[in-house]
Amino acid sequence: MIAPYGSWPSPLSAAEVSRAPARIDGACFVGEEIWWGESVPDQGGRVTVRSSTGAEILPEPWNARSRVHEYGGGAWTADAEGTLFFVNATDQRVHCMPRDGEPRPLTAEGAAFGGLSLQQGRLFAVREDLRAEPHLRAIVEIPRDGSAADDERALRVHAQGPGFFAHPALSPDGERVAFVEWPVGAMPWQRAHLLVAGPERIVDAGARTALQPHWASDDELLHLDDTSGRWNLRRLHLSGAETVSVEDVAPADADTGGGLWVLGNRWYRMLENGRIVAVRTNGADEIVLIDPATGQAHPLAVPVTGDASVDDAAGTRVLISGSGADVDKGLWLVDSASGEVTAVRGGAPVDADWIPLARPVTFDGLHGPVHAFDYPPTHPDAEAGEGELPPYIVMVHGGPTSHVSGAASTAYAYWTSRGIGVLDVNYGGSTGYGREYRERLDGRWGIADVDDVIAAARGLADAGLADPDRIAIRGGSAGGWTVLCALVRGGAFAAGISRYGVADLRMLAAETHDFEARYLDGLVGPLPEAEDVYLKRSPLSHPDRIDVPVLLEQGEDDRVVPPSQAEAIRDALTARGVQHEYVLYPGEGHGFRRAETIISSLETELAFLARTFGFEPRG
Repeated sequence: MIAPYGSWPSPLSAAEVSRAPARIDGACFVGEEIWWGESVPDQGGRVTVRSSTGAEILPEPWNARSRVHEYGGGAWTADAEGTLFFVNATDQRVHCMPRDGEPRPLTAEGAAFGGLSLQQGRLFAVREDLRAEPHLRAIVEIPRDGSAADDERALRVHAQGPGFFAHPALSPDGERVAFVEWPVGAMPWQRAHLLVAGPERIVDAGARTALQPHWASDDELLHLDDTSGRWNLRRLHLSGAETVSVEDVAPADADTGGGLWVLGNRWYRMLENGRIVAVRTNGADEIVLIDPATGQAHPLAVPVTGDASVDDAAGTRVLISGSGADVDKGLWLVDSASGEVTAVRGGAPVDADWIPLARPVTFDGLHGPVHAFDYPPTHPDAEAGEGELPPYIVMVHGGPTSHVSGAASTAYAYWTSRGIGVLDVNYGGSTGYGREYRERLDGRWGIADVDDVIAAARGLADAGLADPDRIAIRGGSAGGWTVLCALVRGGAFAAGISRYGVADLRMLAAETHDFEARYLDGLVGPLPEAEDVYLKRSPLSHPDRIDVPVLLEQGEDDRVVPPSQAEAIRDALTARGVQHEYVLYPGEGHGFRRAETIISSLETELAFLARTFGFEPRG
């Protein structure tokens, strides 16, 4: 059939997108079973824990979600007997729940916990206490007998301070705990120390931006660091508390590691035979098996190309979660010895008639190459009239220290199946391409990212792949900032969709949470010295320059980018009579999790673009 772009009939409704496979939130071996966490949009985004037997382990209304460092992560773990340990979202206390039993608290009210891990039967966590001044965080060990439920002094504190902590790792002799710490004023991808806490003192073992320590033996500590410009595996040799030597393990021009936004990320696991299963990222993800003795690595045939996490290991088997270029999000059981790969949850091949395969593309930008993934309009039966070029949405990821990987996406197919292309841009500042690419944004947030998304949009149009007069830009959080900055710049985009986007840098600096309190120092400059830069770059300082339609979407309970940011832009656009819409979603925070919100947001965005670009969507 011949139909204008944007008007193609599609079987993919917004409701179907809301029911798409959930991202796996951790997984582990529990005896003969496999357990994993996943969100349930129909239950307000509650995170439950399920078993490979088909049973739901964590029933309603319990919700395994941590708020440590605001973004949480590592909110549950389990032992081999089937006892579940989890952080309950409402009170942030750690609870334990025996198989077929009832949850009971292990920690007292007041502090928040995350990054749970069981090691040699001992339960470790990161604790964040916002009651103290200054706020305190710590690596703690939680008694499993419940003695800390009424008396938090029963917690064993291995390290504590006003900075930030992650990834506690217990030595085989049970005497030392290695962990990652970064100070107030730094982000973990800028500076993060590898520390070892012993019976008498804490020793700094070095590292530039350390991640995920793991003891290979009592005198050998694996970890990740980007001293070469790429996060790679390194092996630290210790004698007592002193570092003897450090060496790379199978170095590669790819990243094993990334932005430490959440506490549950795992980029590698050591197997019982001493080999290592690891993620390597160079734009997209690859899973490799490393032999530390020879330094050789070879790929494993796992269909994961994005959001990869090596969640657990047992014998020669590993659990790997993530998303793929041609499969749904899922969880896979991989036997590294036989090469057998089994989908445990999700992971089904997508329908290529409707779900486009992303095409990696690179554009020339003012600051160097700009990497992106192109999802072209895709339909088995529809095509546009001769000479018509498709409208496109340029997607801008959040972070900004994050990245996209070109994975199959039902959410993107919602657009492409209707004849609207999607260009997902890894602008300068993104992870996955090495430190130099990541640091391109330093001091230039609101400039380099905007230059890059404009270069990508114009490159697509110059190649004859998109209608230059019908290119919109859409992003959330830090991506929403880039959207608004690009609209202020003008000339490249015909419409903008900002989802909980930053509009005023000074307001963000004043209102944001601890984890990102000094993030802007590196992205823009320190206050008060750089206040004039904050004012000059903030979209709220230049609403008179926005002259295209804007859709603003916001969570009412967002504590990372509060509604005041979107409402300030709304008020400025109202005063100038610029076409805009503002939608506030009750019960939503930073990111939309509820099914009804996901549905409403997509349908609102489609209607907004249809009005702006002059097409009539079917249905």
